[in-house]
Amino acid sequence: MASYLFERIDVRTLVATVGLVVIGLISIYSATYDAKMSELYMRQLVSAGIGVVALVVAVLIPSRTLQRISLPSYFLSLLLLVTVLLIGKQVSGSTSWFQIGPFSLQPSEFAKVTTVLALAVHLSRSDVNLSRTKDTLIPGLILIAPVVLILRQPDTGTAMIFFGMFLPILFWGGSSMFTLLALVSPGVVAIAALIGPTPFFISILGLGALLWMTKKNTISASVVFSFLVLVGISVQSIHGGLKPYQQKRIETFLDPGADPLGAGYNVLQSKIAIGSGGLFGKGFLEGTQTQLNFIPAQWTDFIFCVPGEEFGFLGAAIIIVMFALLLFGGVRIATVVKNPFGSFVAIGVTGIFATHIFMNIGMAIGLAPVVGIPLPFLSYGGSALIADMIMIGLLLNVYAHRKEY
Repeated sequence: MASYLFERIDVRTLVATVGLVVIGLISIYSATYDAKMSELYMRQLVSAGIGVVALVVAVLIPSRTLQRISLPSYFLSLLLLVTVLLIGKQVSGSTSWFQIGPFSLQPSEFAKVTTVLALAVHLSRSDVNLSRTKDTLIPGLILIAPVVLILRQPDTGTAMIFFGMFLPILFWGGSSMFTLLALVSPGVVAIAALIGPTPFFISILGLGALLWMTKKNTISASVVFSFLVLVGISVQSIHGGLKPYQQKRIETFLDPGADPLGAGYNVLQSKIAIGSGGLFGKGFLEGTQTQLNFIPAQWTDFIFCVPGEEFGFLGAAIIIVMFALLLFGGVRIATVVKNPFGSFVAIGVTGIFATHIFMNIGMAIGLAPVVGIPLPFLSYGGSALIADMIMIGLLLNVYAHRKEY
């Protein structure tokens, strides 16, 4: 019996998930302890219970059934994204939630899951070949539909996650380096242009050389290069058209000290909290930054500061190791599974987790812009936690059926 279970269950992924959920509940309890917000902890506890049920259901769905329901679930998620724009609850300027009694439901979290499934169904077809640039059109439309609706909320952070998932899927499917470079380059040029003229020119020259080396043909390389130049020239105008809070976030990313009591406050306090934890931390419920509420709503996007301060470098390292086990496990599953659909699901889910982890932890230590991206399993948020558990269920499902074609 034991050997059968070990054969069917990816123990490392399951153990890492349980460990991260437990650490998340402990961190939220600590973050809300002196803030008199204990009901948030209880809601997260309930969400964790629902998440466990959702994980088990995702594991038990037969692989063929999962493929059949992938497209209907994707279109249902698009319908929910349209509906939330019409009747959703607005929080901090973003209309992203349905209010259901004391709980809130965020459709965009589940849209990430259904988009991965829809992409996996399409890309696993035998007549799709991503080495042909034209075959990236339909996957691009599958991606863009939810992204446009999420940007309308507006929720830039969640929209970014979709691109973080899309690029690994294209790479895994055999997309050409030219196509991948053409998709990544505009973002690189835009960031470089925001920093200054010199980084902009260096990025243009470097990317231009790479485009020429990987070119499909001279015309396509020239078109992409011209577009990159246009992006760089237009960045300042685009920046001027952003909402004030979006401009502040970009400016804070480039220089957190420019507005230490405003847009840069959370990042600076986060770095102080993590740095003050030292090697072993200050102890559970003993973190001064956490317990004195220096960081507003720390239990959401800046939750990494809590274990960083209270359990120090050791606690933060354990979390990062668990995340590494999760990510390497996802890639390993994608590699060993014989079913193309399962392989795409595994790499897409891994891409989602990787983008969340790198962006959120980078945000907490000042290496990434503050864009409102939660840390998987740790940040407060019922919809995010349940969606994360579903994705783990999908990984375990793919692993259990890895020998099936």
